[in-house]
Amino acid sequence: MLKLTTGILTIFLCSFGMSQASELRYHPNHLFIKMKPGTPLAESSLITKSKRLFGDLYLVKTSSADQLSSQLQQDKGIEYVQKDFFAGKRDMPKHEVLENEAHTSFKKIMNDFSNGFNDPEVGRLWAFNSTSGMSVLSAYESLPNYSPEEVIVAVVDTGVDHNHEDLKDVMWVNEKEIPGNKIDDDNNGYIDDIHGINTLVRDAQGLATMNTMASHWHGTHVAGTIAASQNNGLGIAGVASNVKIMAIRTVPDNADELDSDIVEGFLYAAKMGAKVINCSFGKTVNEGGMVVRDTMNQISKKGVLVVVSAGNDSMGPFSWHNNDISPKYPASFDSQNMIVIASTTSTGSLSGFSNIGPVTVDIASPGSSIYSTLNGNKYGMASGTSMAAPNASGVVAMVMGYFPEFTNTTVKKIIMDSTNRDENYLGKILTGGRVNLKSALNLAMNRSKPKK
Repeated sequence: MLKLTTGILTIFLCSFGMSQASELRYHPNHLFIKMKPGTPLAESSLITKSKRLFGDLYLVKTSSADQLSSQLQQDKGIEYVQKDFFAGKRDMPKHEVLENEAHTSFKKIMNDFSNGFNDPEVGRLWAFNSTSGMSVLSAYESLPNYSPEEVIVAVVDTGVDHNHEDLKDVMWVNEKEIPGNKIDDDNNGYIDDIHGINTLVRDAQGLATMNTMASHWHGTHVAGTIAASQNNGLGIAGVASNVKIMAIRTVPDNADELDSDIVEGFLYAAKMGAKVINCSFGKTVNEGGMVVRDTMNQISKKGVLVVVSAGNDSMGPFSWHNNDISPKYPASFDSQNMIVIASTTSTGSLSGFSNIGPVTVDIASPGSSIYSTLNGNKYGMASGTSMAAPNASGVVAMVMGYFPEFTNTTVKKIIMDSTNRDENYLGKILTGGRVNLKSALNLAMNRSKPKK
């Protein structure tokens, strides 16, 4: 059986924070306006429609974003005005087909650490081991003696193949919505949002639609790493056993996402109960805007932790890209409910492509040669901080599930305090360590009140 693989995905810039855009592009008819507390939305004949996002932040439609922005510059009731920027169009990576011999050879050199799982390809998940991975297998051998709560993880990405054999049983389902009746049954502002929303395709009223099925493999790969069905006798196993995947399709297949789509995806996820949001995307330039940062701070009130890839701009070990010096977004926002993830290899070293940041990059996680689900019941390897983030998201979800009494920021601290320290990471990332599921659960147990 042929398998698919990708090389180091440094060209998948949407996922790893790089940008090839030579000039800033923005939606000509959108403008974010944040008013000062207690001040009503500014009035202008150029505003054709407005939507309050939260607090004093609005997204308005206008006949001219440029003219409206200039007009409002002198309004003393406004905290900031921000245009709705695109991330920039970029080429997506292509898969390479491994010959059967190469696939067989690869499997032979993998350690057999599949004890406890009957998923036939779990032995390829080096991130599960204890030497260079996250101690997933050993964690499952000593779990707390009670069942974890279900945790919804929103994959804000290119969509998810919700019919995949290893994902169909772990997809989040909006049970208050009746599929296909074209009615907003739960009155949440979206029609037939069964597995999530698609902000890339909108109806006649401008509302995000419900088709979250992936046309690009990236979001499906991320979802499988987090929560592919365990012990179903198929494919792989996800890190977490207690997760439902919510699909938020906001990243186009040319990686040109809008800030407004990211904001809407975050707000929807939080509103519908997601406690973890995986963000395997980003861009080089923030354009000075704080809308995405403010949105992350807002959803923190609902207990959401945002897991973000650090970016793939390095050429290590000779030239490391330092996010402290040259920021990437959303990784470089100063939000307390965001945890930023670097990437490591199967030998335990930092991946050569991974961005670093002694202040702004929190922790490392396996991201090189990660084997996971692909569209159409397929499986394949990919490398990047986009692959490291979902490994960390799975660990976060497990801690949240077993210890629901902890806040999102407490869970973040537990994840960071329980790392496997490694001298290779010292001075490069804040914790100097790698995510460890077993240690995180043990530390959480020590810091929790005894269960009755």
